[in-house]
Amino acid sequence: MKGVGGGGKGLGISPAPLVIDDQGLAEGIPFIASPNCDARPGGCPVSLLVVHHISLPPGVFGGTGIVDLFTNRLDPAAHPYFATVAGMKVSAHFLIRRGGELVQFVTCSGRAWHAGESTWKGRAQCNDFSIGVELEGTGEAPFTAAQYRQLARLTRALKARYPIRAVVGHSDIAPGRKGDPGPHFEWGRFRTLIRKRSPRRTPGTRRRIKNRNRTAKQPRRHAMAKKHRRFRQ
Repeated sequence: MKGVGGGGKGLGISPAPLVIDDQGLAEGIPFIASPNCDARPGGCPVSLLVVHHISLPPGVFGGTGIVDLFTNRLDPAAHPYFATVAGMKVSAHFLIRRGGELVQFVTCSGRAWHAGESTWKGRAQCNDFSIGVELEGTGEAPFTAAQYRQLARLTRALKARYPIRAVVGHSDIAPGRKGDPGPHFEWGRFRTLIRKRSPRRTPGTRRRIKNRNRTAKQPRRHAMAKKHRRFRQ
């Protein structure tokens, strides 16, 4: 495991911009290596970002099931549903938990096994040229504000590193076979967040804002004092 944190939590402070390094790792983000990946074909740049949803067991959040599935350690006896998926060899590049915590499983330069049989704009085998992001969730409930913020943050970092031309859902590249991220995913909200990035507020920044507000109030105070003097006269 590499790095710590990844949730971008703070007292109203926007997290610092995420950076993808030359090896395709998100800096400062936990990295849990998945064996379910291989090399991308030569001359195949990353140009697509695919959004999925996942929960293991279905509808249960916060457990180790997703990590265990992506690392081939899922115990089929731990839950009846696990027995149906324990033998699958799947992964994604990233997972965003309900609280916004970000985890990476495959370097962005590698090919994660997330899309399966898929096609986008006439190109088959989307795993070859895409990055897969799993949102912890189901198709039956809304995603959290923290997940939208983290997904937007990750998308900006990926676009800064790779020539990504589109962000789509799994349902867009495998229609009829897949339905995620589902009807509860708010694409308009997500796109707005990609465009909107608040500057990070440091303690020094907060002091400057406070002083600026105090200075702005001074002319008003002087005017009020002058008005009261006239009234007394």
